[in-house]
Amino acid sequence: MSGLPHSAHALVTGGGRGIGLAIATALTQAGATVTILGRDRATLDRAVASGAAHFAATADVADQATVAAAISEAAKRQPIDILVANAGIAESAPFAKSDAALFKRMMDVNFMGMVHAAQAALPSMKARPSGRIIAVASTAGLKGYAYVSAYSAAKHAVIGLVRSLALELAGTSVTVNAVCPGFTETDLLTGSIDNIMSKTGRSREQAVAELAKHNPQARLIKPSEVADAVLWLCGEGAASITGQAIAISGGEV
Repeated sequence: MSGLPHSAHALVTGGGRGIGLAIATALTQAGATVTILGRDRATLDRAVASGAAHFAATADVADQATVAAAISEAAKRQPIDILVANAGIAESAPFAKSDAALFKRMMDVNFMGMVHAAQAALPSMKARPSGRIIAVASTAGLKGYAYVSAYSAAKHAVIGLVRSLALELAGTSVTVNAVCPGFTETDLLTGSIDNIMSKTGRSREQAVAELAKHNPQARLIKPSEVADAVLWLCGEGAASITGQAIAISGGEV
């Protein structure tokens, strides 16, 4: 695998926990300067103190103004070469009980969060020798799942944006891709497991098995596996990989 561009600056949204933390850690270990962005300052500070990242910025990705300000400040410190749009939320409900507010929450964070970050990072990124925008989407952006119609719709929107933006930027040095994990061992998934337990009376082991059954390998994805895919897409050897939605799901899709 080719290495990262020399002294690259990577910004990871939702970088304080879960998949985002694993990605930030992998990029730091690969030699990048890493800034993580999120809503919870204490969580971000713990990640920096652990050595997973170098800097932290507080912002809600659904708020365009605060995201733009945070990314502008990070870019003043060092121009951004890599943007990993990872921040996301998931809620489940039957479609008939999924009100407009639920759809708006899913779109504001999962889709508009990427839009806000990319629009803020792109101006300086296009002036760099190379640039990488990577969205952490989901297999829910490649197929449907029952009871998460709003979440799935938002992730499908992310992949549509990735494919369109990749073509728009094909004449530049910036590539745009998505990674699409299946059910992954994170805090976010813990909420889904708790939801299954409360609604069905199943044990934790049974709830985990209910999610893992979607994966032909019959297991949950590890955050480090997603991070490895992101690291490859950031490397110099992936310069011709753009507009792709790469499933990390044990063959589910």
